Amino acid sequence: MKESGKTSIFENGLIWFGAGVSIAEILTGTYLAPLGMAKGIAAVILGHLIGCTMMFAAGLIGARTGKSAMETVKMSFGKKGGLLFSILNVLQLVGWTGIMIYDGALAANGTVRAGAWVWCLVIGVLILLWIAVGVTNLGKLNTVAMAALFLLTIVLCAVIFGGGTGQAAAGEGMTFGAAVELSVAMPLSWLPVISDYTREAQKPVKATAVSVIVYGLVSCWMYLIGMGAAIFTGETDIAAIMVKAGLGIAGLLIIIFSTVTTTFLDAYSAGVSFESIFPKWKGKQVGIVVTVIGTLAAILFPMDDITDFLYLIGSVFAPMIAVQIADAFLLKKEEEKKDFGGKNLGIWLVGFLLYRFLMTVDIPVGNTLPDMAAVILICLLVHGFERRKKTEA
Repeated sequence: MKESGKTSIFENGLIWFGAGVSIAEILTGTYLAPLGMAKGIAAVILGHLIGCTMMFAAGLIGARTGKSAMETVKMSFGKKGGLLFSILNVLQLVGWTGIMIYDGALAANGTVRAGAWVWCLVIGVLILLWIAVGVTNLGKLNTVAMAALFLLTIVLCAVIFGGGTGQAAAGEGMTFGAAVELSVAMPLSWLPVISDYTREAQKPVKATAVSVIVYGLVSCWMYLIGMGAAIFTGETDIAAIMVKAGLGIAGLLIIIFSTVTTTFLDAYSAGVSFESIFPKWKGKQVGIVVTVIGTLAAILFPMDDITDFLYLIGSVFAPMIAVQIADAFLLKKEEEKKDFGGKNLGIWLVGFLLYRFLMTVDIPVGNTLPDMAAVILICLLVHGFERRKKTEA
């Protein structure tokens, strides 16, 4: 029996399947092509293991407490200190909404030429429909959309990997560490979002595990499609790949619905995060506004290279979740009672600056993992020393 307003494990899996099937993830996969297939696959898997482990930890905090993502942040950084991350999260989600609509519209226009701005409007309207239906009522609509996407994506895979031989991928060389970091970046971008959905689950812990596993597998799949397309067809333009493959309307449906099912989560969560800043505002209404802003931005501004945007997300949210992991799972701290969790905010700033420095160093496992390890260690030392002083006093 389904609890009122609660999502089942299956529905959570569908939501995160939709999040994983994404043109942006396919495009990011094309950047890894210079590594070649073997090294590229290794980088994708290692990056997703790192990113999805953090994603599970973030989702589990929300699942256990029943709080939205940004409300769980306040537990470590204080009611007012947490607002910094709520604001940054709203901004990154508005950015993601615009980027996803832009990428989807360009790809759709490359398949059926009607004008990129027309496709921006079509995608924007469909996202509004998904928001209006609501995350707990998507049910059959999401099931049909995901089944279609699953079948169409298999066809796309068969076309890419079934014909031709691997060729040297064009473009600048990429180190293994940089490829790992780009693979971490996508699951990392969902850290400040996942609790918005796991808190709504009938069985929160199981739903978190299923959500992360489904997302991780599908995201790896999308990266490999992008990388395979660049290596086996010599193309990095997903629309050109679909046109060459003769997918036509099927290709158009992949592009539009994969964009809608992913971007819906960004816009909806932007609304939920906004509620953490202004509780009187309704998340669904803000999600609608965010979709409109994202659609207009996609029409008006070029958004072709998102690598700097991905690294900025990593530098902000990797140290944030590292502090939360240390607090929730290692230190088992109580919720921060002060308006500002000064020590944790200071530790986060150190982690942010360290991440930016590590971007200048080539590390085989990327910079997210060493940055988070350092932040967790600093947390343990600072709070452990504080507890020892209190005990001695």
